[in-house]
Amino acid sequence: MAPLAHESESESAERPPVRRRLPVRVLRGCVGSAAFLLLFVVSAVLVCRAAGTDGVTPVPQLLAALPWLAVPAAGGLFAAAALRVRSGALWAVAVLAVVAWYARPFAGGYPTPEPPGPVVARLTVLTSNVEFGQATQGLIDEVMRESARGHRPDLVFVEECSLRCSALLDARLPHALYPYRDVVREDGSKGSAILSLHPLDVGPRITSTMAMPGALMRIGGRTVRLRLAHPLPPIPGQVGAWRAELGRIADDAAAGRDGPPAIVAGDFNATRDHAAFRDLLTAGGLRDSALYGGAAHTPSWPHGVPRPLGAQIDHVLTSREFAVRDARFIDLSDTDHRALRVRLDLHEAR
Repeated sequence: MAPLAHESESESAERPPVRRRLPVRVLRGCVGSAAFLLLFVVSAVLVCRAAGTDGVTPVPQLLAALPWLAVPAAGGLFAAAALRVRSGALWAVAVLAVVAWYARPFAGGYPTPEPPGPVVARLTVLTSNVEFGQATQGLIDEVMRESARGHRPDLVFVEECSLRCSALLDARLPHALYPYRDVVREDGSKGSAILSLHPLDVGPRITSTMAMPGALMRIGGRTVRLRLAHPLPPIPGQVGAWRAELGRIADDAAAGRDGPPAIVAGDFNATRDHAAFRDLLTAGGLRDSALYGGAAHTPSWPHGVPRPLGAQIDHVLTSREFAVRDARFIDLSDTDHRALRVRLDLHEAR
């Protein structure tokens, strides 16, 4: 018996170690916890959206991508269904329904309510964040292409117009092409420019980190109030400054609400799902042109990700004297933003 015992011990020593599988209940617990976390985060963002608040980091950042929160919500639904957790599945279905409700504007455009009175002028507005001036030549090329077709933009708003950007605009879009302009000559992201085919009276700027110039333009026998918008982005650590600068744009729009027709254009670093942006629309009695011009679903940032991924943070806002004929986002090289071109009809009276 002893040799047999010795042989058994040898065979046991040569046998590979047994791999213990992760218990099913542990795996189920991990999947369930992940699903709960996904649904909790999405639900918290939706509660802020419903309450009309942008909250604190990471809520403002997640609100910018609210339609895409359907992806983690769907993951939560799949996990709950696989684990046969009925309450979790019902929670996920409710979350998906709320995301779909808030994403409705991204499903297509809406007809612009026609202002009273006849059309006194037609104009085209082009706005572009040229990312520290890098895409200035691309913007100039786009303007020249439109000019060759007989559709030169009446107004060009340029954000992040560095010193090199302003020099290129002077050299390659000379005053013979755009005789009226308000250029804030700062380097990096702080510079801005408004170019116009129509007479401008330069007005005061909004106090901000990046320049937000304003002017009054004469067109079709009417005065139009212009404002370039470029508040700080809501990155962690400066959400308060982002909210404050959007609030100053809202105050400026509200102060001119009973005055001339208005156009506010630029990189707002905010989407329609941000409470601060909706407050701006309400304060100034403004409409988002992309929503009415057939481009409600098109993202404008970041340019590098394929459509329809991204967020729409570049806007042309107009008062109710304007009807939107169409809106289109344009791909330019060397910038992380898409440019936005909007064609408008200006009506005679409110």
